[in-house]
Amino acid sequence: MRPKTLTAAATPVLVATGVAVAVGKTAWLSEGAWPGLAALIGALLLQIASNFANDVFDFEAGADTEDRLGPPRAAQLGLLTPQQLRRGLMAVLGAALLVGCYLATVRGWPIIAIGLASMLAAVAYTGGPYPLGYHGLGDIFVMLFFGFVAVLGTVYVKLGYVPQLAYFAAIPVGALSTAILVVNNLRDRESDARVGKRTLAVRLGERGAVLEYAALVLLAYAVPLGLVAFRRTSLWSLLPLFSLPLGVRLVRQVASVRGKAMNALLARTAQLLALYGILFAVGLAL
Repeated sequence: MRPKTLTAAATPVLVATGVAVAVGKTAWLSEGAWPGLAALIGALLLQIASNFANDVFDFEAGADTEDRLGPPRAAQLGLLTPQQLRRGLMAVLGAALLVGCYLATVRGWPIIAIGLASMLAAVAYTGGPYPLGYHGLGDIFVMLFFGFVAVLGTVYVKLGYVPQLAYFAAIPVGALSTAILVVNNLRDRESDARVGKRTLAVRLGERGAVLEYAALVLLAYAVPLGLVAFRRTSLWSLLPLFSLPLGVRLVRQVASVRGKAMNALLARTAQLLALYGILFAVGLAL
């Protein structure tokens, strides 16, 4: 399930709640609480499904071998067979579908479209006839689905419409979620290249991937500054800046650390996303 990175699913829901409180003038746990909780569960299930798919499809494609630098994978270690992982994938997608059916009764057909697209993306990242992650499209789809789709979709579930603020709030969430992927792909750049997995880190090279990571972190912190500068929100929206020292430290470490030591940087980037998200959600609400 890769629990250390599940903040990428939980943070968009939290930030979307902050947007809903700010724009909808509702309390954190009043109107929209149950749909909001369902959106959180659905987001977690979709990311877990993506992780299951990544485990089995990377193993079958030869990307996960005994030389793997990343954390343990169930198929690669023989802990689960590909068939067992597929059953788990179908079970998790089935659970996500049930959550989606409930949300569809609350907000109608747009939720069905969002849910089906998210389920397809969860599998298509490493599976199917044109696996996105193998063609350098993973970063774009993480930005799209863990940023815009997740934040805007949750806001829509809570409010019934999508305010302009939600689009701005989705940018840093998607950026830091993508940064998690960049660390993963930078660590595996050489082994991915050997098996034909052309991630963006493989295409850009080591220096390009480091610059991408730095740009994503910079973008995340530029958004609240822009919101305040253009008077879209109050000074409370600058709360995420308290996490800036961690972001700067991570940029420096990503530029210098290599090998298995990058696993810790991946977890810390997920922690940065969670900390940033909490501060941003609270700042927006206040």
